[in-house]
Amino acid sequence: MAVTDEMRAMVFEGPGRPLRAVTRAIPEPRPGQLLLRVRACGVCRTDLHLLDGEVPVADPPRILGHQIVATVEPGEERVGVPWLGWSCGECEPCRSGRENLCPRARFTGCDIDGGMAEYTVADERYCFPIPEGYPDEQAAPLLCAGLIGYRALRMCGDARRIGLYGFGAAAHIIAQVATWQGRRVFAFTRPGDTAAQAFALELGASWVGSSEKQPPEPLDAAIIFAPDGALVPLALSAVAPGGTVVCGGIHMSDIPSFPYRALWGERILRSVANLTRADAEEFLALAPEVPVSTHVRSYSLEDAGKALEDLRAGRFTGAAVITP
Repeated sequence: MAVTDEMRAMVFEGPGRPLRAVTRAIPEPRPGQLLLRVRACGVCRTDLHLLDGEVPVADPPRILGHQIVATVEPGEERVGVPWLGWSCGECEPCRSGRENLCPRARFTGCDIDGGMAEYTVADERYCFPIPEGYPDEQAAPLLCAGLIGYRALRMCGDARRIGLYGFGAAAHIIAQVATWQGRRVFAFTRPGDTAAQAFALELGASWVGSSEKQPPEPLDAAIIFAPDGALVPLALSAVAPGGTVVCGGIHMSDIPSFPYRALWGERILRSVANLTRADAEEFLALAPEVPVSTHVRSYSLEDAGKALEDLRAGRFTGAAVITP
């Protein structure tokens, strides 16, 4: 496909406003950047937080999308672009291997135009080879749902019994990794979401139930992917003494007060913030070994807004992917 002067894109113009289809000039890569032809872009719950104004977007109008599978122009080399799009390399977090906490970090589809378009540009240092054997659509969810989920799973240490609260894009990937590692997965869903519960069982979960229920045995760790602060006390009450609860999202509703005894017993409550390039390299090498199989629903570029609303309403299992 020859590079032309213009491209189609879906742009965010402000909180509460629908994405708008536009035609704009194909971006010019600066030194150190790659011009990318987008082949697939995963839809993430973070995109909903941006759309709703719960996470601020820098300098709208902005092209959302941070799970990008693309080819480098000119050519056919496939790369993936994740949420972390740039870090300074100079601050203490960067110099200590924690570039995910860089105070000057810039994020794809938030501070930098993302992948809900036919073309984008990205810093070549934050582009990663896509594992062979993954079609474009199946690879896209690995780049955030997979990476953030994997970072959250690593924070669970050697926990053998792991609860996953919210069985969406990230959980359906991490359930496969955890099961492959010999762990037992306990999947918690919205009350009455029998489709998600059946999906979790298909992917190897040992037990499924609604989020307000207690599991049949204490958990060693739990990961909360759903952006509902009320799940925090529930997860703390489900983990055994010494257990860990990891909050895996960039935004969560307020956590209600809970008695100290829910935290007592050396339980740990922590969050995951963004990702590092090391996370990307490690997980993208691991995914084919499992092998992780992503379940996706595809949408056209112009239907990006519909994909976001279907995600909000829980109208599909697995992940949504835009295919320009």
